[in-house]
Amino acid sequence: MEPAVDRRTLREEILVVLMLSLLASAVYAVIDLLSAPIAGVYVPAADQSSEFAKQVAGFVFGLAPVYLVLHLVRRSGDGVRGIGLDATRPWQDLGRGVVLAVIIGVGGIGIYLASVALGVNRFVVPVPPLGHWWTIPAVLLNAAGAALKEEVIVVAYLVTRLQQVGWSDRRATVASGLLRGAYHLYQGFGAFTGNLVMGLLFAWMFTRTRRARPFVVAHLLIDVGAGVGFILFRHHLPGF
Repeated sequence: MEPAVDRRTLREEILVVLMLSLLASAVYAVIDLLSAPIAGVYVPAADQSSEFAKQVAGFVFGLAPVYLVLHLVRRSGDGVRGIGLDATRPWQDLGRGVVLAVIIGVGGIGIYLASVALGVNRFVVPVPPLGHWWTIPAVLLNAAGAALKEEVIVVAYLVTRLQQVGWSDRRATVASGLLRGAYHLYQGFGAFTGNLVMGLLFAWMFTRTRRARPFVVAHLLIDVGAGVGFILFRHHLPGF
């Protein structure tokens, strides 16, 4: 019996399913095996190479939902162009992303610091453990992972699919914004408000431009700026 889809699509499907299930466990097990002896008492290794390997593995497997989205849109015939992720306008997308990063970044910092000062938001350290050679690379990986996951899934994919099932632009925009705000509530109400506004803006712009790459660029720059800024100026912050 011939498969309903081509072999390349099936190979991609296999990889996506494994990344979302047990492949990550296998990779982490290999890293642990290589970083500590089998005989004797197990002691978590302090080897920097193994710690960075775990950071890289976390980045790769954290992108599994993004890979799933790309697989689904290609399989459905929409393709990456259908959710605004094609590379046909690289410089325009980059320019818009930089402008958005400046606007959102400045406003977001103000909301965040004010919320912490008012006691309605937790102070969240936006970087991995400090003092390691891989701290900055990890900041970049974490920023890229968050940017891709949130903008591809919460904006490009979700808004597109909601529109396809009959939702209006307004309803899809509100749903996307509320979801973004909701999963930041662990930080507090300031983070919820700031991310709600950001989510509504990005989703609204997506319904108008059908471009998602500028949001990925903006989110990446914002998170990198937050991480590097914390590292450079942490001694001027309360508690540090």
